[in-house]
Amino acid sequence: MKQTDPLKNSPASGLRKLIGSSLARPMIAVGLYVCAVSLFFLIFPNVDFWASGLFYSEISGFWASNEPFLRKVRHLGPFLVRVIAVTCVAVLVLKLLVPGRPPIMPLRQPVFLLSTLILGPGILVNAVLKDNWGRPRPRYVEEFGGDLPYQPVWKITDYCDSNCSFVSGEASAAIWLTSIAFLVPGTWRKAALAFLLPLCLVLSVNRVAFGGHFFSDTLISWGVTLLLILAVHHLLYQRVPPVVSDRKLDEWFTVKGRRLQRRVHRLVLRARAMLRSLVRKISDT
Repeated sequence: MKQTDPLKNSPASGLRKLIGSSLARPMIAVGLYVCAVSLFFLIFPNVDFWASGLFYSEISGFWASNEPFLRKVRHLGPFLVRVIAVTCVAVLVLKLLVPGRPPIMPLRQPVFLLSTLILGPGILVNAVLKDNWGRPRPRYVEEFGGDLPYQPVWKITDYCDSNCSFVSGEASAAIWLTSIAFLVPGTWRKAALAFLLPLCLVLSVNRVAFGGHFFSDTLISWGVTLLLILAVHHLLYQRVPPVVSDRKLDEWFTVKGRRLQRRVHRLVLRARAMLRSLVRKISDT
């Protein structure tokens, strides 16, 4: 009689298999996550009320929004995003200005970070979802002292014109910070995620506490943003051949930088000629 190993059928073994399968096919796993979370909140919308209700008082409303420390925490996420974005732009501009020198980092890295920031939190979340789905924020719905009805996830309504609740822009920016972990050496990746994931959680939950977003807005925002990050990472790093390589980017910025140098040089020469001509005219009068 064939004996089976009970450890192979244990919950821990099943969890390991699930994690292994998710790591092997991350885009499929994240896509299923978005579908599962969306279906869950469509079936159990009261979970949104429960999560927001943890931070709501009938006397003071969403009391966390009045806490000075938590207000400072809210500004931490946008600050970090700006620092990373400015650094990436500076790396690319420096390569244009000094085309003959090697870049201070492989150019696919700032291109990856900037493209995912623009396409994810910028276009997909803020321009497409938040400005068109019309879901009112928790602090405006009837259950939390407002005058608008609660709207389920993915339902397009006209209760909000722009910058609406679905999905969370700051949760999207927070999960975007984890894109740094895609670029660090493998030996540092766990340490990077150990710092970035709790930070993402704190920044995202802070918005729920302020009554700015429902719990579902946050969870779905994480999923759609991460799905886009994975897609861009696949195109730039995993696709064979990649859409663009570090060498191709280096060559492109070198060519454009030298062309820019020549134009600037010509402009300087023209300016000098005009200045000399002006000086002669003044001296002749």
